Order: sequence, then structure tokens, then C-alpha cells
Amino acid sequence: MTPSRDIARLLDIMAQLRTPGTGCPWDLEQNFATIAPYTIEEAYEVVDAIARHDLGDLCDELGDLLLQVVFHARMAEEQNAFSFGDVVEAITRKMIRRHPHVFVDQNGQLTPSDVKGAWERIKAEEKAERTARRPAEDHSHLSLLSSVKAGQPPLTRAMELQRKASSVGFDWNDPRAVLHKIREEADEIEAALDRGDKAEMAAETGDLLFALVNLARHVDADPDQALRGTNAKFERRFAYIERTLAAQGRTLEMASLAEMDALWNEAKGEELPK
Repeated sequence: MTPSRDIARLLDIMAQLRTPGTGCPWDLEQNFATIAPYTIEEAYEVVDAIARHDLGDLCDELGDLLLQVVFHARMAEEQNAFSFGDVVEAITRKMIRRHPHVFVDQNGQLTPSDVKGAWERIKAEEKAERTARRPAEDHSHLSLLSSVKAGQPPLTRAMELQRKASSVGFDWNDPRAVLHKIREEADEIEAALDRGDKAEMAAETGDLLFALVNLARHVDADPDQALRGTNAKFERRFAYIERTLAAQGRTLEMASLAEMDALWNEAKGEELPK
């Protein structure tokens, strides 16, 4: 098996990996649920490569993301549900349908606003068609929040849920009120800690995260971007601790928490404006 620019080669590789008896044991034991976290991770790595303006890395990460699509399609084909070709056909049909101004002769020129309007109308039609194909459900109550996509990253979805609720006035008017809610949630976590209830601790931690996203929304900050920045800051300061200890001929394991905390504060001090 040799590398190729042909998608058929990638499909063949995945088929071999999933062949019982001769394939890869790890690949064979996977299912949609176990692969899903990797799919999300690869999508984030694509975003990271874009943020770093690293086009070489972006090429690699897009390949990793494509592999996820191939993996899911192969597992579906094994269940006689659909194949990779069906995935391609579905998206090409969708793109042609959503761009009638490009793929169908039109009289006159469409403005960007016309295009956006057509896109939203066609998406609504597609959503209605998908709903019609699904088993009958009780639609007596359609929630305002039903339009918030379930597949979004949790922080993003929390933000969208809050925005929807805010559109009808279910919201605080002052970020300080959100801060009060954050303190309240922290107190509830402390109470759960006192009781030693792990399930309650997890639930209260979720409530605290939700409240923090609410604060980010009120101060006009993107929670994902804010957390990404804090992650980078943590890495810088931790690397400072490692470098300083290494210069002393010591390892992390040889340092006490108090020593590492002092070095952390040194790193923090060097980042502050002079």
C-alpha cells in the first residue's frame, strides 16, 4: 500500500484497517461513540493551525479530519446504512441546491443580501424535509431553544442557549448580578464537597461553568477564545517553572509546591506591564 492523492486509496486503507482478522485491532474495536471525541479533537486542531497561520500544519490537520469522515462512513457502510459515496452525494446535492445563483441560470445579478436570504430559506426547507423523514414526535410545544444546534462545543452551545433566552428578556441586566450567581454556584460546590457527593459536585461544577459563560457573554468576551488564551498563559508560566528548575539542575519532582508557586508568581510578574 503506497500513498496517493486519490481518495479511493484512503477508502481502501480504512477498509483494510477494519477487516476482521487482518485489520488493526484498535480500529476494529471502535464505534461511532468512541470515535466522536477524536472527530471533535481533529476539528479543533484545524482551528488551531489556522490561528497559528501554519498552512503546512493545516494541510496535515485537514487530512486528519478527512480521516474521521472516512472512518465514520466506513463503520456506517459495514452496517449497510450509508457509504462515503452517499456522504459526498448528500453534500454536493446540498451545495448545488443552496447556490441556485451559481449552478442554475438566473436573470440578473443577486446581491449578497439576496444570496443570504435564499440560503436561509433553502436551509429552512431542508430542515422541514429532515423533520418529515423522522419518526412522528409530539410537536405541541416547540421550545425557543430548539433551534440551538446540539452538536456545538459545550461552551459555544451554552452561549447560544443564553442568547436565545435573553432575546425574550430572560437575562440579567448587569454583569455584577452574574458575578453574584457565580459566587452562589461556588458556595453550592463547597456544600457538595462537604457532603462528599461526587454526582452533585459534577452537577454544581457544570452550573458554575454555565454561569461563567454567562459572564463572558455579558462582558462581550468569547469563552472559547478566553479559555484558549488562559491555556496559553498557563503553558508559558509552567514552562518558566521548568526552565528555572532545570537551570538549577533540578526537576519538577524535586521541587515543593511552595517553590513552584513562587516561581509561578515570578513568571506572572514578568508578564505584567513595567
